Amino acid sequence: MSLEHPNQDGAQMLQVERLIMSRPTEHNTTNLNLDRMHLMLDLMGHPEESFRVVHITGTNGKGSTARMVEALVRAYGLQTGLYTSPHLQRVNERICINGQQLGDEAFVDAYEQIAPFVDMVDAQSAKDGGPAMSFFEVLTSMAIAAFADAPVDVAIIEVGMGGLWDATNVVDGDVSIIGPVDMDHMQWLGDTVEQIATEKAGIIKSRSTAVIGPQPHAAKVMPIIEEAVQRNHAQGLIRDGEEMEVTGRLPAVGGQVVDMRTPNGVYEQVPVAKFGRHQAHNALSALAAAEIVLPVNGALDGDLVAEALGGVKIPGRIEQIRTSPTIILDGGHNVNAAQALRDAIEESYDFRQLVGVVAMMKDKQVEEYLGILEPLLSEVVVTENSWRDRVMPAKELEAIAVGVFGRDRVTRRDSLPDAIQSAVDMVDAEDEVGVGYGQGVLICGSFVTAGDARTLLKEHMNADLAKPKSERV
Repeated sequence: MSLEHPNQDGAQMLQVERLIMSRPTEHNTTNLNLDRMHLMLDLMGHPEESFRVVHITGTNGKGSTARMVEALVRAYGLQTGLYTSPHLQRVNERICINGQQLGDEAFVDAYEQIAPFVDMVDAQSAKDGGPAMSFFEVLTSMAIAAFADAPVDVAIIEVGMGGLWDATNVVDGDVSIIGPVDMDHMQWLGDTVEQIATEKAGIIKSRSTAVIGPQPHAAKVMPIIEEAVQRNHAQGLIRDGEEMEVTGRLPAVGGQVVDMRTPNGVYEQVPVAKFGRHQAHNALSALAAAEIVLPVNGALDGDLVAEALGGVKIPGRIEQIRTSPTIILDGGHNVNAAQALRDAIEESYDFRQLVGVVAMMKDKQVEEYLGILEPLLSEVVVTENSWRDRVMPAKELEAIAVGVFGRDRVTRRDSLPDAIQSAVDMVDAEDEVGVGYGQGVLICGSFVTAGDARTLLKEHMNADLAKPKSERV
């Protein structure tokens, strides 16, 4: 496990990333226990006990809520750690301290700090007939080590998948946030919403206050969550629509303004720098969580709340990345995410023409996802992202899309750059004014798709696309 030390820092970072990402996936069914993580923390001396924790799960909204909690805590001057997944462009994005992702040198240092322990855990697991640590277990260990070294006051930790058997579930959250629970990752979490809810309720601990977001299947999900709260003797239960609520909201430039009530106070006209009803409810959960972990009696300071939530940027979540034409990226990949995306765009934009660029993983509810977006999209360009092992081949996606949209509204381009260019050409062809007003491109279907597109549009793609139509070659 020891590293060679190339002359170039970038080469060393690449070497570390390859070592980590070549490890077994957490989806391996033999990895469904926390034995390796518990042994790792024993060897490390339990650094997770040195900071408070906000632990976050849910089918959708985890990353957005996590970033909002982090911004609120940091606004009060506390040192913060943020652990999220997946990454859009670089693995460093997953571990942030005080709002900044780890630089290459710090990332390598975090790995080298735990590498001897990884060797020891791998050896013990092999002796017991088990697998090596997964890449997510290694990354989680790195995050915990980096947070303890900083040191941070509060770590905001997003579950990778599920909750009960997730590598992050070796921490005891002072707050356990459970966002909307819906169908996703069924091959690993179960094929009913009750089974999935049971997995996600696994993050509720005796020291936790459970903060529960809006539940689309409340009649099935809430009894499971409430039973977990009682069984684990949790510190409290705060439910969206009961102990907390969004009392009002209005669209605004760059997002919305939201009125909220929490157990500690009333917050009016709070700017939230993201679109959609779901983001208002994510902000509500974040606010309730911040009230618990911050050393403040009563309501938080309204100016600090506005500053924090008004400045949160969430890459790849209904992110407008270009104008003329408008180009929006969204990494959501399930039915709940598709509905939230559609609602947010219908509420916040006035498109006469919106062309979708879609690449999805083959294990998702592709037809259902496309069906929700069908009324929103004028046409769709199907393609593939860079995750070749899991992506649905463009030809297969095309067949499904034709069944949803009809033959005349579906175009296939086998590479993402060609797909984006085709979509832009389509909206340019209908843009009589030449400024892109009312014309848009939506790139969606997977966080890998959003990340690939973000890299293409920000770094590598033909600079011609950055110009208004009138200036393009």
